[in-house]
Amino acid sequence: MADHLLFPGGVHPKDGKSISFSMPIQSAPLLEEYTIPLSQHIGTPAQPIVKRGQRVLKGQKIAEATDNISAHIHAPTSGEITSVSKHPITGEMLAMTNCIGPAGHMVSSLVITSDGEDKEGFTLMPIEEWQSIDKKILLERIKEAGIVGMGGAAFPTHVKLNPPQGKRPDTLIINGAECEPFLTADHRLMLEEPEKIIEGILMMKYILGAKTVYIGIERNKPDAIKTMKKHLREGIEVRELRVLYPQGSEKQLIYALTKRKVRMGTLPMEVNCIVQNIGTAFAVFEAIVMGKPLFERITTITGEPVVRPGNWRLRIGTSIGDALKMAGGVKDPEKVGKILIGGPMMGLAQFSLDTPIMKSGSGVTLLNKDEIVQYTSVPCIRCGRCVDVCPMNLMPSTMSIQAMKERFDLLEEWHVMDCLECGCCSYVCPSQRPLVQLFRLGKSHVLKKRQRELEKLKAKG
Repeated sequence: MADHLLFPGGVHPKDGKSISFSMPIQSAPLLEEYTIPLSQHIGTPAQPIVKRGQRVLKGQKIAEATDNISAHIHAPTSGEITSVSKHPITGEMLAMTNCIGPAGHMVSSLVITSDGEDKEGFTLMPIEEWQSIDKKILLERIKEAGIVGMGGAAFPTHVKLNPPQGKRPDTLIINGAECEPFLTADHRLMLEEPEKIIEGILMMKYILGAKTVYIGIERNKPDAIKTMKKHLREGIEVRELRVLYPQGSEKQLIYALTKRKVRMGTLPMEVNCIVQNIGTAFAVFEAIVMGKPLFERITTITGEPVVRPGNWRLRIGTSIGDALKMAGGVKDPEKVGKILIGGPMMGLAQFSLDTPIMKSGSGVTLLNKDEIVQYTSVPCIRCGRCVDVCPMNLMPSTMSIQAMKERFDLLEEWHVMDCLECGCCSYVCPSQRPLVQLFRLGKSHVLKKRQRELEKLKAKG
């Protein structure tokens, strides 16, 4: 039994996974055009290394990481570069850019018009006997393949697998919880590619030198648990988790599996743990054994309004509109209330069907109007429900008032930067207050303040 594999707080939102979990992964048809954002990861945006009018091949590097915390980007198909922008991400409109990012602002991008031939141009040679290869070579391969965390955070994987000197993680945790409602991409991947996932996990275990590996999977995926256990290798253990959102969040998953507490303001490596996603393990396998860069991912297209919900292998740069066409469109456009990149708890609402799928895009979720909660400005009634469910042991009720009063200095003191933005507090709030939105606003002000302070220190020399 897994009753002890829990963390403080959490909620049980509508599952919604039955809509798509039984649908096998389908390969998306080749599209005429792909819009590829230059910032698909945490850190510095990649810089284009191609020119307008240049011909490229599938898998060819088209944008290069310019900093350690960054990631290369590769072409999803062969064709011609028809638009290039070198501008950084900004909240303003950008010349030569027609890409709206998932967060709603204009994003620097490359546009590839397909030639219809889909010719490969992989430059990474397959490594079959990886066990005898120097770990640094494998890390470099992961970096060259442009792999980032596929669970949503999109942190460059080569950085995460290369802890600072003096840090020696002894436990590698693989996140197969997929706790976000409606999304089933990882579930299907575990059912259809278990051997490749396990091989990718072994590669990461080898690189880290970890002694213990746990694959955490929630109980609502019994077929995935059974399949993964059937393909286990020495040193890897599958552990069943109670179904509780946000079970798949990094710090919560670590506590559930190891009872190690990651203190506020610190990283998992402080408790000798590293967390990677199921999709990331699969991408690592493909990069090392097949020499395949990360230019496509498994994405769930789901929701009651969708005609044919399911899971697709989408190429990076596929627009939401094209993804929905693959799923047969919507049953009744008049009833669609919201389109999300991601799931209903942490997904970002979209106002354009031109928004492209990125490396972190695990799902496109459509909700009917009657499924949407309209936020209000009703005062907090001090019921304490948000405090009970907060997985980070924060005080959302108090923090929301601080944000509304623009006391961002107090918000920082009350640890707003540790907020996961998981939505548990908003989910249970009887006053339907926009708590997560208030905390995002607070975070942006805290970050701006810290940036100003950093610039002042640099100016002083």
